[in-house]
Amino acid sequence: MARLISTRPSAPRPRSRVVAVAAAVLGLLACGAMLAPAPAPAQELRFPQRPPPPKKSKIALEREKSGQKQMLVQAKEINYDYANNRVAAVGNVQIYYGDSTLEADRVVYDQKTKRLHAEGNVRLTEQDGKVTYGEVIDLSDDYRDGFVDSLRLDAPDQTRMAATRAERSSGNYTVFHNGVYTACAPCKDDPKKPPLWQVKAARIIHDQGEKMIYFEDARFEFFGQPLLYMPYFSTADPTVKRKTGFLMPSISTSSVYGGAMEVPYYWALAPDYDATFAPMITTKQGPLLQGEFRQRLINGSYSIRGAGIYQLDKDYFIRSDGTTTPGYRDWRGSLESTGLFALNNNWVWGWDAALLSDRTFLQDYNPRLSRYYANATEPILNATGLNDAAVSQLFLSGKGNRSYFDVRTIYYLGFSEADTQTQIPVIHPVLDYNYVFDRPILGGELGYKINFTSLTRSEADFDPITQSALNNGTCTQTANPAIKTTASCLLRGIPGTYSRFSAESEWRRSITDQFGQVFTPFASVRVDAGAMQISNEPGVSNFIAPGDTNLVRAMPTIGLEYRYPFINVQSWGTQTVEPIAQVIVRPNEQQIGRWPTEDAQSLVFDDSNLFRVDKYSGWDRVEGGGRANYGMQYTAQFNQGGFVNALFGQSYNMFGQNSFALGGTTNTGLNSGLDTTNSDYVARLSYQPNSIYMFTSRFRFDNDTFTPQRIELEARANFDRWSGSVLYGDYAAQPALGILDRQQGVLGTGQVKLDANWVLLGAARYDINAGKFDQTRLGLGYVDDCVILGLNYVTNYTYSGNVQANHTVMLTLNLRTLGGTSVNQGVGRPASN
Repeated sequence: MARLISTRPSAPRPRSRVVAVAAAVLGLLACGAMLAPAPAPAQELRFPQRPPPPKKSKIALEREKSGQKQMLVQAKEINYDYANNRVAAVGNVQIYYGDSTLEADRVVYDQKTKRLHAEGNVRLTEQDGKVTYGEVIDLSDDYRDGFVDSLRLDAPDQTRMAATRAERSSGNYTVFHNGVYTACAPCKDDPKKPPLWQVKAARIIHDQGEKMIYFEDARFEFFGQPLLYMPYFSTADPTVKRKTGFLMPSISTSSVYGGAMEVPYYWALAPDYDATFAPMITTKQGPLLQGEFRQRLINGSYSIRGAGIYQLDKDYFIRSDGTTTPGYRDWRGSLESTGLFALNNNWVWGWDAALLSDRTFLQDYNPRLSRYYANATEPILNATGLNDAAVSQLFLSGKGNRSYFDVRTIYYLGFSEADTQTQIPVIHPVLDYNYVFDRPILGGELGYKINFTSLTRSEADFDPITQSALNNGTCTQTANPAIKTTASCLLRGIPGTYSRFSAESEWRRSITDQFGQVFTPFASVRVDAGAMQISNEPGVSNFIAPGDTNLVRAMPTIGLEYRYPFINVQSWGTQTVEPIAQVIVRPNEQQIGRWPTEDAQSLVFDDSNLFRVDKYSGWDRVEGGGRANYGMQYTAQFNQGGFVNALFGQSYNMFGQNSFALGGTTNTGLNSGLDTTNSDYVARLSYQPNSIYMFTSRFRFDNDTFTPQRIELEARANFDRWSGSVLYGDYAAQPALGILDRQQGVLGTGQVKLDANWVLLGAARYDINAGKFDQTRLGLGYVDDCVILGLNYVTNYTYSGNVQANHTVMLTLNLRTLGGTSVNQGVGRPASN
């Protein structure tokens, strides 16, 4: 037996005393150097501060010369075995080496093998924050190599590993035998409970140099139950943000292509660019190939995406009546690109581009790499769940402290079969600029704005507004153009080229007198110059003069707005009653019907634009004639939170021509409630008693009969775990715009948090006139620190002619650090005429 010599002094000492020894002198001690007894009151000793030994060993000198890190050992006692050149630290051992710490009940350092053997409650904290637990850890003295029995490892990225035994070699290559890997935190109430998911493998190999984790003979377990077996797979370790390799596959089904599996492969080609290749193998139509290339430059980034397929069953796109849909072709595909670059802190430029083989390709195959990929988990936005058109544009934008500039050229590709591409305009450029002066002008604010629009359309876009015109195709006939009149059709878009330059300057000043009355005088002047080259297609002359036309118009405006808020303070809160009146003086709108109406076709008269000086939504129309807008607003603010707000008002055409009574080429303004001398009444009532409930209603009532012409009722509630909303809409018919029947519908959404992680949500839209739901969604989701799980069922009803009904079931699973996958099942069928 080797004789152990203790360095403890013969005199008694407190039990908490600690003796520290530098690893640089472990070689000295093994060579027989004597350690002087430590003074009793010291808590620890560091060898550079103790009296130097008679002679340094060769090992210590070499360590100093080579600049190796100092190792500090802290323990209750240290025992020496001179015969075997071993030093044992016993009791609450802590060894500090560089930025790493080793803790254990007992650590033995073997000078011959230069290894540390730690036993009992071993904890190794490495420089990167990774913590390894084990019953036995055997390491080299620089912590590069070793093995661990009964290992548990906690990484700083909140991933955890465990194994019956682990071995590390070359400082960066670790093999875990019978290993377990998870990114889930242990259960707080029962740490021994299996995590939500974990991967068990016969061997887990972590190559820190390659930054990869390899799993052999692996099983995926969810809630402690094995669900998936994989003989081998690999993934980048959690420290890697980008790594070449396969991404998680996804599975989908569709009546168009049958079953499909998509297996993406990602290339991290360089720090600034990468590529993804994602073939989707389908059972009915063959392989769909898609890819993406991305690159980030010094001042921006761009991407290129493409997808293509040779269809094996193009006959699927033949309707029951023998006609075909746009998908009836052999080759189909898409090419897309986006880019955004900064010129400086205020200016950016970029592009969006899309080139499609046909207008329904994206709807039929929904390629995942596409910018127009329709995710079934997105909220209900429109009837189709898809964009209405692919947008290709080149743009330049800038923003200053008091100015904004934007110019872009735009090409739209319609997705609906009802779209005629030659009737969709090409925007040469559309330019917007506005500026507000940074100093008062005549005591008020002065600003100006500019718009320039130029577009070309190859074919006139007529829209029927009567049932007979719709049934007979009156607005699409070319044989008898005389029947295309404003009584049966609208000219939504002119054939030819239309360019317009508009500039407007506006001044406004607010004055409050001693009684609290607020006077706001305002003045503006606007000038428009337009050039048109309109093709003389059949029926166009019934709406607008064909040929070359140059027009100029001007609209000066002066006005005054008056407000007098009466405030009453009560013990429960504050009430404010505010009469509002606005008088606008200007000449009549000129050249109505001679200008096309392209950007001002939408007009909804309600509380939001009652006091707008010009109620048109675009530049192609300008409101003229003298007008008075007046109303009353009431607001109550409660001390405990919450409020009530009500507004009631009307608009009156004082003199001159009422612009809204003359619809132009698109009947804009007719049936709007503004086309009579006394407009319809508009009202708003909002009530929010607290942060939980909110109710808002908007109304428009006929000025003669007070019959509701427009009703919107919205209620929202947000409890601790529940939230929901209901929106009811009731809109009167507008025969002049082709809306022949009253429209009614209800949209409802709801969400409930079943617990801290589970969420159940749903949404539905019900068409009261048709007596059916036109879109529904039901979803169940789970989210925590290590997994995202979503199950969604969505039904879309479209009226574009592509698909009558599409039912989609999507299962999405994302495991933190391993990636995500999805299973998507869609059922639809081509619509028949």
